[in-house]
Amino acid sequence: MKDTEEYMKLGKFEIYPVTDGCFHLDGGTVFGIVPRVLWEKIYSPDEKNRIQLSLHCPLIITKKYNILIDTGIGAKHEEKFCQIYGLSKKNNLFESLSRFNYQPKNIDIVINTHLHFDHAGGNTIFNKNGEIVPAFPKATYFIQEGELEVALHPNERTKGGYITEDFLPISNTKSLCLIKEETIEIEKGITLIRISGHTRYHQCVKIESEGQVAFFLADLIPTTAHIPYPYITGYDLTPLETLGNKKKILKQAFEENWLLIFQHDPKIKMGYLKKSNERFEIDEVKIY
Repeated sequence: MKDTEEYMKLGKFEIYPVTDGCFHLDGGTVFGIVPRVLWEKIYSPDEKNRIQLSLHCPLIITKKYNILIDTGIGAKHEEKFCQIYGLSKKNNLFESLSRFNYQPKNIDIVINTHLHFDHAGGNTIFNKNGEIVPAFPKATYFIQEGELEVALHPNERTKGGYITEDFLPISNTKSLCLIKEETIEIEKGITLIRISGHTRYHQCVKIESEGQVAFFLADLIPTTAHIPYPYITGYDLTPLETLGNKKKILKQAFEENWLLIFQHDPKIKMGYLKKSNERFEIDEVKIY
């Protein structure tokens, strides 16, 4: 167990644990084929079979840029939506940024790992006139081109995960940078890597500075409970791709001692892999 800090120092970079609070999803769907008798030992469901998940949106401070990875679920939703997903807004995104002395105008880059509403909901806000506008007025939004195309033209299976107001107001502006490459370094030490499975164009973020590496897993491995290979969410469109990619990333992360950052784990934000009885476990790094 590491000492508790307010932020994580990674080489010359700083990583701040910005959050958009938490929400609730059906536990069975979150754990896919894993039966409740197993997953409820880790997460206790409520009376609606929902479990609480966090909305971690780490802020990366480099020499040149302030980079926000994902934007959470946002605050544009009606009461019915909030009730369905058990939204808690005790610590929303702007409040969390403010805690670390940053404002939306201070964000230079927003990376969307994909465009599901719990990752891109904070991309946009209502202005004083009731219009939906980009939440980060000076930021460039980095989105996979294929992901935007899928989000704009979803099918019956995928449309429930996308809300057009989260990304349509950005898609017609100069604030958008569409990524076509599978791997691209958008700033020295900040690399976007397309890793399909959850969605076809889902991307993770590799962060490197002075020989140290952190890896933001997004929905490849949403919580520490999803580290075991069979633990794959029912939301994943191609779970066998998730399985293959999970094996590859975990192997490399263990061998190269990467700091893994989890997006939805309500208890553990980040940590290093260790092995116990040939199984991967997490040595938590505590930051608040």
